[in-house]
Amino acid sequence: MRRAVHASARELATPDDSARNRFPRQARLTRPGEYQRVFSGAKRYGDKYFTVLAAHNDRGYPRLGMAVARRAIPRAVGRNRIKRQVRESFRHIQGELGSWDLVVLAKASARDASNECLQRSLARVWQRLKR
Repeated sequence: MRRAVHASARELATPDDSARNRFPRQARLTRPGEYQRVFSGAKRYGDKYFTVLAAHNDRGYPRLGMAVARRAIPRAVGRNRIKRQVRESFRHIQGELGSWDLVVLAKASARDASNECLQRSLARVWQRLKR
């Protein structure tokens, strides 16, 4: 039964969607050294809800890492909601960003913001990064 649900979900996705708007493992920062490189030599972009640290990479595509502190957002459900919003925003814009390693840091004010507000905030940060 479970496989049938997954198979039908795959059938609903158009080839255009799956090729363009994915978030594969290669688009993520996964190792502590990768995060450390971004933290040590990054440009900072930010607003009321997020700080984005950006460092050029030589891979030809952007990669995303997130650091949502328990101190800023104490409840796991809140941290997970913010991470989902960041991933979704990045997934749609990643083809336009260029070769950056990005670390998104959430501020405490993001906890009470609506999803739409967070998406607008991230869109502004991505636009500044693209310039």
